[in-house]
Amino acid sequence: MVGKLARCWAHMRRGAGSARRAFPDSSLAKIEAAIARSEREHSAELRVAIEASLPLARVWSGLTPRERALEVFAQCGVWDTEGNNGVLLYVLLADRDVEIVADRAAAARIHERHWREICDSLTQAYRRGEYEGGTLAAIDRIDRWLAEIFPCVDGQRDEDELPNRPLML
Repeated sequence: MVGKLARCWAHMRRGAGSARRAFPDSSLAKIEAAIARSEREHSAELRVAIEASLPLARVWSGLTPRERALEVFAQCGVWDTEGNNGVLLYVLLADRDVEIVADRAAAARIHERHWREICDSLTQAYRRGEYEGGTLAAIDRIDRWLAEIFPCVDGQRDEDELPNRPLML
């Protein structure tokens, strides 16, 4: 019960303004550019979603960051890319949690342990206040995995199926 109350308090304190302070427009532009560069190296799609907090009813009901990441993955259509290789990097600031959800093809070829390592590194960067730098480093690491597994085919231009701008929820 104490943990539930503490989590509710954390979500009450984190409004949309806290996400904007952590990720101002200049940072969002750099993240967008990094995703665009990344997607020139592979045929996969990468989407970043940043959420300051959840509604208290959802927190109280026990919705986990992973469950929320799966909802966002579906709502954003990351699962609906041509190659079934979309990847969502989801950030829930109130819980200080980062989740990566990979579609079927990416999940089958890249072990969960690699995603977890990226999430753990990014969580540490956020604890140090390195929101922009940490996110850019995470995108770079995700890019390396995707480029190795889903390289661009010479002479073919891969269609950009998802927006590159981070989604602020």
